[in-house]
Amino acid sequence: MLSARNQFKGRIKEVKLGQVIAEVVISVGDMEVVSLISRTSAERMGLKAGDEATAVVKATEVMVEKA
Repeated sequence: MLSARNQFKGRIKEVKLGQVIAEVVISVGDMEVVSLISRTSAERMGLKAGDEATAVVKATEVMVEKA
């Protein structure tokens, strides 16, 4: 159990492995959440397109723009 309240369950759309960093794109409904994590973490978790995953957001600041 995590203390973070902002948890978005989705499916991994893409994992781009760089030398040090991995970019993970998670489809959540009609939006995408993009996360940069270490390549080592992505490899240890065995992340790949199609996997179910949860994007957990814990931030000190969230910006809001009125449409």
